Amino acid sequence: MTTFVDRVELHVAAGNGGHGCASVHREKFKPLGGPDGGNGGRGGDVILTVDQSVTTLLDYHHSPHRKATSGKPGEGGNRSGKDGQDLVLPVPDGTVVLDKAGNVLADMVGQGTSYVAAQGGRGGLGNAALASARRKAPGFALLGEPGGLQDIVLELKTVADVALVGYPSAGKSSLISVLSAAKPKIADYPFTTLVPNLGVVTAGSTVYTIADVPGLIPGASQGKGLGLEFLRHVERCSVLVHVLDTATLESDRDPVSDLDIIEAELREYGGLDNRPRIVVLNKIDVPDGKDLAEMVRPDLEARGYRVFEVSAVAHMGLKELSFGLAELVAKSRAAKPKEEATRIVIRPKAVDDAGFTVTPEADGLFRVRGEKPERWVRQTDFNNDEAVGYLADRLNRLGVEEELMKAGARSGDGVAIGPEDNAVVFDWEPTMMSGAEMLGRRGEDHRFEEPRPAAQRRRDKQAERDEATQEYDDFEPF
Repeated sequence: MTTFVDRVELHVAAGNGGHGCASVHREKFKPLGGPDGGNGGRGGDVILTVDQSVTTLLDYHHSPHRKATSGKPGEGGNRSGKDGQDLVLPVPDGTVVLDKAGNVLADMVGQGTSYVAAQGGRGGLGNAALASARRKAPGFALLGEPGGLQDIVLELKTVADVALVGYPSAGKSSLISVLSAAKPKIADYPFTTLVPNLGVVTAGSTVYTIADVPGLIPGASQGKGLGLEFLRHVERCSVLVHVLDTATLESDRDPVSDLDIIEAELREYGGLDNRPRIVVLNKIDVPDGKDLAEMVRPDLEARGYRVFEVSAVAHMGLKELSFGLAELVAKSRAAKPKEEATRIVIRPKAVDDAGFTVTPEADGLFRVRGEKPERWVRQTDFNNDEAVGYLADRLNRLGVEEELMKAGARSGDGVAIGPEDNAVVFDWEPTMMSGAEMLGRRGEDHRFEEPRPAAQRRRDKQAERDEATQEYDDFEPF
C-alpha cells in the first residue's frame, strides 16, 4: 500500500455566495414598511496551509476533489445569510503549487505559509442595501456569485540542508541511520529506499537536517529508475554528498566512474551547479574497500572534492563527516541574505483606467471584458425586469455605453459581456440616461414595453370605479 505521495492533482471548488433577499417589512397598522431583505453570506475559500506535522500528500491522492461550503441566502427582517466556512487544507513544508500548464502559483516554505487556491463567491445584496433616494423600494435583489474553481498540481520538494546522492545500495540509508535517529529500511538489494528519508543531526552547536534520496542510475534525469521522481527533493538542499561504494560487487563499476555518472545526471536535471559537494567513500571496513578508497582519494582531491572515508557499519569516520557537513551548512546559512519583513506595496489604479475593455469582433459583435461588468452580470436575475434595468444603469454609469459608441456600436448590434465560453449576449439599445427616475411600481421598469397583466387589470378596475363615481356626482334628483 502506498504510504508516501509527493505529487498529486487537486481539484478545488470554493463555496458559492448566498443570494440576496427581496422582502418588504410587514407589520400590523404599518403599511409600506420599506424593504428589509438581508444580504447573502460569502462563500468559503479553499486555503492551502503549511503544517509541519504533515509529511506526505497521500490524503489528496485518495481524495482529490475538495469543496468549501456555500453562503446562506439572506432573509427578511434585515437578516443576512451565514458565511460559508473556509476549507483549510494542510500541506507539507516545501510544497510547490502549479497550474495545469506547469506555471508556479506558490512556493510554500515555512510553518503557517498560506495560499488561497479558490476564492469564495460574494454574497448578493438584499433589496434593503439596494434602496436609495430614487429607488426607495427595490423589487429585486442581487444573486450570489459562484465560487472559484481551479485544477492545481501539488509537488513536494523536501526541505533539508544536506542531500545524500549515489547509486542504489551505496550505503546512504545506513549512513543516515547512524548519523541521525532516522530508521530507514535497510537491505542488501537495490532500490531498498523508495521514499526520501529525513534525519536531524547535531554537530557541536550546529543542528541540520539530512535527506536520503532514493538511488540514482544512468538515465535518471530522463525518468529511468526512480531518479526523475525524486530528483526534485534535491533542489532545496544546500550541500550535496556523493556516497560512493568502495566494495561494490559489480566489475564494471568503481567510485570515480560512479561519481561521473551521478554528476552527469545532476547536470542534466539542472539548477544544482552552485551547490557545494563533498565525497564520502563508504564501506572502508571491507579490506578491498579500504584499499580502493586509498587509491581513488588522490584523484578525487585533485578534482577539488573534500573526501571522507567512512564505514556506516563499523562507525568509522562518522564524527569527522558530521562536523565537516556542519561547517558547510553553517557557511551556506551565513551566505543567505537576511529575510526582511514583507513590505505592503499599494499600487493605485491609473486615473484613466476604466477597469474594462470593449473589443469589436466578427459579425458585428462587441465583447466587454472587465471585473466589474462580468461580476454585475453574474449577480443579475434576468427574470426580473427591474433587476435588468438596474444592471443597465450600472453599466451606463461605468461608461460601457460610451465606450461602445466610441468603438462603433449601433443600436441593435450584439454585445457580449464575459469570456467566450460563458458570456451573456444581448442586442444593444443605447439609453445614455440613469433610468432610475423612470421606475414605476416595484418590479417594473418602463423601458420594457411588455405590460404586466395584473397591473393592467388593476388600472382597468380603477378606471371603472372613477367612471362610476363621476356618474354618481353628475346625477340630478327630480
